[in-house]
Amino acid sequence: MVHLAKSLRAQDGKNKKAISIREISKVEGVPFEFLSKIFSSLEKGGLVTARHGVNGGYSLAKNPKKIAVADVIKLLEDMKTVNCQMCIRSKKCLAKNVWGKIDNAVNKTLESIKLSELIK
Repeated sequence: MVHLAKSLRAQDGKNKKAISIREISKVEGVPFEFLSKIFSSLEKGGLVTARHGVNGGYSLAKNPKKIAVADVIKLLEDMKTVNCQMCIRSKKCLAKNVWGKIDNAVNKTLESIKLSELIK
């Protein structure tokens, strides 16, 4: 997502060119197969759009100022720091409230950081 946002900035904010996963894989050093799965999830989640064909690839579906880091993470990972529902001690746990506060703080922080801030 950062790579796409950087390329958008380089194009003066216009989504003229789609970027291929192969190019992103090569530049960022991330395995192609892994990126393919990630971009499939990002497309289903409405954060990127795919262009097929010779000049195909991906571009951001929204302005980077409107994409929170939390939006990306929620599509790819579980946002909970600790899942208390899975713990057999959750009914008696004295730390459960602390983990809830930590989760809220992390979520609030990730919601406040926009993709555009990561490319400054």
